[in-house]
Amino acid sequence: MSSTTKKPLYKDLTFQVLAAMLLGIAFGFIAPEVAASFKILGDIFLKLIKTAVAPLVFFTVVHGIASAGDIKRVGKVGWRALVYFEVLSTAALALGLLWGNLIGIGSGMHGAHASSAASAAASAAVAKGHAPTSTMDFIYNIFPDNFVGAFAGGQLLQVLVIAVLFGFALLALKHERRQVIEDGLNRVSECFFEFINLIMKFAPLGAFGSVAYAVGSNGSAVLMSLANLVLMFYVAIAFFLFVILGTVCRLSGFSFWRFLKYIKDEIFIVLGTASSESALPRLLQKLERLGCSKQSVGLVLPTGYAFNLDGTSIYMSMCVLFIANAYGVPLGWEQQLGILAIMLVTSKGAAAVSGGSFVVFAATVTAIGVLPIEGLALLFGVYRFMSMAMAACNTIGNSVATVVVAKWSGEFTEQTAREEYARVLGRPAGAAL
Repeated sequence: MSSTTKKPLYKDLTFQVLAAMLLGIAFGFIAPEVAASFKILGDIFLKLIKTAVAPLVFFTVVHGIASAGDIKRVGKVGWRALVYFEVLSTAALALGLLWGNLIGIGSGMHGAHASSAASAAASAAVAKGHAPTSTMDFIYNIFPDNFVGAFAGGQLLQVLVIAVLFGFALLALKHERRQVIEDGLNRVSECFFEFINLIMKFAPLGAFGSVAYAVGSNGSAVLMSLANLVLMFYVAIAFFLFVILGTVCRLSGFSFWRFLKYIKDEIFIVLGTASSESALPRLLQKLERLGCSKQSVGLVLPTGYAFNLDGTSIYMSMCVLFIANAYGVPLGWEQQLGILAIMLVTSKGAAAVSGGSFVVFAATVTAIGVLPIEGLALLFGVYRFMSMAMAACNTIGNSVATVVVAKWSGEFTEQTAREEYARVLGRPAGAAL
């Protein structure tokens, strides 16, 4: 047995986060007004995490490209990853539309009105401020006009573009010069990981504050009024994870259940903070220890956080149908397929931070032009509870994608994975993956 399994339960991060979430739920119901003010704990934790995410993405992508040694090796991993992302994202969007149509999501709420005029106005303002005008504008905005501005604004897509170009520029240097720069970037990256490890000690506080605020500010009345949407969304997420991703894992030669056990700490952190970014730094290290090559982890995982948001895709497609049905707006299959095409583009711009998916969804509703903006306020009350499952699905989906693409590309060492499972899960070193 490893020393990790022998430490007291109260020192385990998973236990701490889970306990903090349960305390936050109880506190939210007992003292809702006071609990709502604890939102600041979750906000501070996410802000601290966000300070390191963009630099970490930059360093890992650059190092992933540089460690590949040649452009052909980068391309081998890169094109497989992009094909995988597009197929899985489309499957997630289609699942949301099919499930929403099958159960008639929101159809029992004809003539719904926004619960708060202020919320509706705020949602409309958010949508207007972030509405994509066209696919070409979206593509244009991926490319930064300022190196530092992309990092300062937390623009993950722009940071990825900079990192890819910088990585290829590094490959163009002679080996001796490149080695010096790589060593420097490696040392700075290690420092950022230690910075993140220090911040993660505050994860239970962040989870407590976030959950207490969600329960305290919404109350049971709002939760009950939209309970069907939340429940059906969780069913769709579960189906995607255990049926679709489970099948992908089986076809790729490893167990989805064992993999979930391996990354359970990160999943609970994401559930507590409702942000998939909160687990990114730890996953970058963990997946490399599992046997994925440094270049595959550095390329696939950060890129997936921009291009492979499966939970966000399911959320967007189901909620579009919910608003349409709640307000009695008929959407034919042709319109739904057109909306799916729009969401294939807009979902790629969804920020991985908490709340980013709602911003993108609001922008998508505006871009569609046939749905009432007031419907956004109807959904905002339960967004927090849906975002927990959404962020967890995004995180699991990208973690699975990294292993699958690494295996497809010959960048995965199975013996290393068996030894890591033996160390962390207590399994025999020769057991199947």
